[in-house]
Amino acid sequence: MNSDKVLDAKGLACPMPIVRTKKAMTELESGQVLEIHATDIGAKNDLAAWAKSGGHELLSDTEEDGVLKFWIKKG
Repeated sequence: MNSDKVLDAKGLACPMPIVRTKKAMTELESGQVLEIHATDIGAKNDLAAWAKSGGHELLSDTEEDGVLKFWIKKG
């Protein structure tokens, strides 16, 4: 999936992946896609809930070799 920006949040514990995601989203225009890489298992639920509450769209999420990858479209 194509993304406009990639955020490396690997090795960060909650709540840092959300904090970094929120900051990265401010740098994007509406409709652009942020790709997030995280290793904190809690990020899966946290990012989905954060995206929904912030008016963004979680397009996809996958896991590869212990790395969770998310694609969130800015609302």
